[in-house]
Amino acid sequence: MTCIASVFKALCLFVLFVAVACHPTNRPNFFNVQRYGAKSDGQTDNAKAFTNIWKMACTRRGGNSKIYVPKGTFYLGGVEFVGPCTNDVEFVIDGTLLAPANPKDIKNDTWINFRYINNLSISGGGTLDGQGKESWPLNDCLKNTHCHKLAKTMGFSFVNNSRINGITSLNSKMGHFNFFSVHHFNITDVTITAPGDSPNTDGLKFGLCSNIHISNTHIGTGDDCIAILSGTTNMNISNVNCGPGHGISVGSLGKNKDEKDVTGLTVRDTVFNGTKDGIRIKTWESLASKILVSNFIYKNIQMINVENPIIIDQKYCPNPPCEKKAESHVQIQDLKLKNIYGTSTNKVAVNLQCSKSFPCKKVELIDINLEHKGVEGGPSTAVCENVDGSARGKMVPQHCLD
Repeated sequence: MTCIASVFKALCLFVLFVAVACHPTNRPNFFNVQRYGAKSDGQTDNAKAFTNIWKMACTRRGGNSKIYVPKGTFYLGGVEFVGPCTNDVEFVIDGTLLAPANPKDIKNDTWINFRYINNLSISGGGTLDGQGKESWPLNDCLKNTHCHKLAKTMGFSFVNNSRINGITSLNSKMGHFNFFSVHHFNITDVTITAPGDSPNTDGLKFGLCSNIHISNTHIGTGDDCIAILSGTTNMNISNVNCGPGHGISVGSLGKNKDEKDVTGLTVRDTVFNGTKDGIRIKTWESLASKILVSNFIYKNIQMINVENPIIIDQKYCPNPPCEKKAESHVQIQDLKLKNIYGTSTNKVAVNLQCSKSFPCKKVELIDINLEHKGVEGGPSTAVCENVDGSARGKMVPQHCLD
């Protein structure tokens, strides 16, 4: 009887082993870039190797794919990673991807570009080194019509249900990360770094995007830490440290035809340290687009020596003189600012200059405490033009709402 039981047990284990062995697994197919021809000498252009690896990973069937960049320096000319893919792709970067120092060696407007992909993951402790120092003096397109267009570090177009976690972007030639028509995207634990005087090095820029979550991220640049443009909706930003830079900016908006509404923004538990601006909305004096900016919440925001902690500028003109075509036709409404505190280097700590034709509506200030710590003496002040709203709680400076 004992013998029969032992045989039966062994038979069951054999059947179970066969079932497990025959069952297909969904383990990622692992592509270490060095094993597929990439060299970490910091000189060899690995663009072709990376493109070939992407094609294998993207088209693989029967399970997800993982592309791994180990420690080392991988020089990379401009590359495009294009879908759609037959599986989910994970891109793990532990080494350094090095851009060409000469901006003319990147032929496209983005150094590393992802397009038409779902379920993409980019992670690791590695660095995207844009080598932007040689390019920044060439950023003179406002004065020079024959200027060379500089490349952004990494771009995403028509990429959905995806994420970036943990990587560092260093010294981009122009913007660091650019997002166009991207939906359901998470950005966490990312570090973005460029000097405060590096021109147009926006940290994160979004247009026609939705359901974006940004958290636990440090951004220091020469332009906007985060730029939110036409058609972006349902964005949640939390635990971001911004500085240097121009703050978290909505806009500029209203200059071009066919722009779309910007709605549903929450910014919370965030620090602006030594930035030019903090909370910022900017629109042109133009009737090109009649759009809505609405349902914004800013709460638990610390300002440390910020030049313009809170600013709405509906007469935006970055390089005067600007052609005034009309009062701004961008309607700003349903804006709540709660527990905004810290120091302002500008005496005007709250500056709300709205459109005469489309005044700001339902602006709510709750517990604002911004002290003036600039060279000019005296307490902080507030300026209001064409604003309808309310204020309650502690109010420094004294509010100027109707």
